[in-house]
Parts: sequence; structure tokens; C-alpha cells
Amino acid sequence: MSVMPASPAHIEQIYRDHSRRVLATLIRLLNDFNLAEECLQEAFIAALRQWPQNGIPDNPTAWLISTGHRRGIDQIRRNQTVRRHAHLVESDDDPSTVEADETPIDDDLLRLLFTCCHPALAMEARVALTLREMCGLTTEQVARALLQRPTTLAQRIVRAKRKIRDAGIPYKVPDQHELPQRLPDVLKVIYLVFNEGYSRSEGQHILDVSLVDEAIQLAESLARLLPHGEVFGLAALMYLQHSRRDARQDQDGELVTLEQQDRSLWRQKDIRLGLDWLAQALRLTPVAPYTLQASIAAEHATAKSANDTNWKRIVLLYDALHRQQPSAVITLNRAVAVAMRDSPQDGLRLLEQLNSSKEVLSYHLFHAARADLLRRAGDLESARLAYQQALTLVVQEPERRFLARQLRLLEEQLASRS
Repeated sequence: MSVMPASPAHIEQIYRDHSRRVLATLIRLLNDFNLAEECLQEAFIAALRQWPQNGIPDNPTAWLISTGHRRGIDQIRRNQTVRRHAHLVESDDDPSTVEADETPIDDDLLRLLFTCCHPALAMEARVALTLREMCGLTTEQVARALLQRPTTLAQRIVRAKRKIRDAGIPYKVPDQHELPQRLPDVLKVIYLVFNEGYSRSEGQHILDVSLVDEAIQLAESLARLLPHGEVFGLAALMYLQHSRRDARQDQDGELVTLEQQDRSLWRQKDIRLGLDWLAQALRLTPVAPYTLQASIAAEHATAKSANDTNWKRIVLLYDALHRQQPSAVITLNRAVAVAMRDSPQDGLRLLEQLNSSKEVLSYHLFHAARADLLRRAGDLESARLAYQQALTLVVQEPERRFLARQLRLLEEQLASRS
């Protein structure tokens, strides 16, 4: 036992640093999400009582796991469920001897992440469960982040945990032959958390830094535990996108397009970190979608000005991305890149190919992109109609104000011509 003082602030810091690791191992040992969460809290309550007098243990994680495990075993025995949990309470076992070296604990974090992101769960449940269990947000915080009522969110999490239990979803990291099929689900959940924070689905503000930071930390943790090219690629993509956060809105909260952003506000440290993760991803083959998207973001991040952007390379990267992951949204982004490389008319011709896609026609950014290219091509009347269509579909308040401002400027131009 160390003699390090154990003030409430010290213990709170240990909670922030170690609670997710302790919880992940308790879930494995007790095979019960709710019981593990209860025992995690009891272990920290015990720490608040004992550590100020006895000092912080040399290995606080092991102490908390052992304490929480003992509380769990006691709870199981009190509930007289020994038979159903017999594998947890072998008579010769001493719960205080839980193996707590870093490797198995890290494995437990991976197990928890893959369990939260299991494809048997609905995507909304995966995101909510990951934020609750991996990121340590309270139910109220998760509900606020996902713009849902706390009671609705709590019910979703309860159903997800019940599904894990009733369906016998294994609490494990997939083996090597399963990993290529399972890893994309995990990465998708992390990126959805990032996007929910980086471009809020509704509301006055365009950025929720806490969600973005949680997503980046998740990706970095996963990269350390599971070195894989696409994990590196996702970390790179998020850092490079996040580097522009201070330039995305002006002092009045108005949206600023990438072309008009003050690049001196871009965070160079985040750009360097993103480029470092991208370099690691590119050393591994094959190059996959997140790495390709990060490569596109890197072209923007390293261009000295909008006019210096290497649109030729960006189009080639979009070509490769579309071959791997064909979608209407990627086609839309490629069309805009072609317009910047060649001409607005060339981009518009590609956008016309998307007119049969219901998904795209209900996507406000399709109409906004079309309006911008029509404006650049000089067809102001058609651009006005496209901006009006975009405004009927947009949800996010800063984007709504931006589109309304563009429409107002366009109408002033049209009025001046008549």
C-alpha cells in the first residue's frame, strides 16, 4: 500500500482514468452489466471510505476490481442465485486474487467495445450503449447528446442489455477470421459518435466537443489495443476533420464553408496527429474507406489556400473510395470535387445522375451543393429554387441560417438584374 494521499480529488481522477477498465473486467467476471455497474459504484464508495485513511493502493485498478468482484459475489449469494452463477463462485476461489495485470484488462475493454457494437443490436442501441458503457456518460448525458428523452434512452439501453443476455451474445473479441466482418461495425459506431458531436443532428450549435473527444479517445484506445490499418485511418480522419473546428463558425455563430474558412484558425497540432495516424494507416494494406477519407481530408488540411487544393488527387481518391464503398453520398461529394477540378457544369452533369435516388433527394446537402454549382454556373433562377428546396429539408439551425443567407444574397442579385 502506498502513502500517496487520497483526497476526493485524487479518487475522482482515478475514477476518470480507470473506471471503464474496472467496469469492463467486472462485466466479464460477473456476466451481468447491471450488477457490474452497481459493484463499480460500490467499489469506489469503499475507496472513498478507506483510501483517505490507508492511502491509495499501489495498483488501484486491481484493488477496485477485487473489491467490486467481492461485492458482486456477495450480491449473488444474497439473491440465492448461486446455482445459476456457479461458475463465478467456486468454493476454493478468493475473489481478491483476481488477475489484474494490464493485458487482460485491456482485453476486457476490447471485449466490452465489441459487445456494445454487436450487429445483433440496432445501430441506435449500439451508439447509446457505447456512450454509456465505454465512455462512462450518464444516461442523462447520453440522452442529451443524442437529443432524446432520458426515459426513452434508458429503455433503449435496458433493452440492449437484455438482448445481449437473452441472445447469448458472447463477451469476447472476435477471432482472426471473424474480425474483418466485425471491425467495420465497431468503427462505424465510433464514427457515428464523432459525427453526432461534430455536426449535431439538430439544435443551435454545430459542435458538441465532448462527444467528439469521446469518439477520438475511443479510436485511439482501439488503435493501441488493436493495431489495424482502418483503425489508424479512422483516427486520422477524425483528427483532420476536428482540426477545423475553430473556423467552422464565425463569432456570431454563422456557418463558414471550407472554401471561406480562415486557415490560420486550423489547429496544427491536430493536423500533425492526423497525418501521423494516416502515415501509419498507409503503411498497411489494403487501403480501405476510412483511410481514403482521411487521405482526402489530408489534401484539404495541407493546402495553403482553397485555390491550392489538389482537386485532381481528391477526385482520384473519391474514385477509389466509390469503388470500395459505392453510395449516393460519395457520388455527391465526388461530383463537387469534379466541379472544382473542371467546371460547375461538369459537376452538375454528375449530380443529375442522382435524381432517381430518393435518399439523395431528401438530403438537404444535395440541393445545397446543386444550388452552389448552379450559382457558379450563372443559372441564378435554378439556384434559387435549389436553395429553397434545401431549406425545406435542413434541420440544423446554423445550416438553416447559412442557406437562408445564401438565398437572400441570390435574390438580391436577381432583383438587381430586373
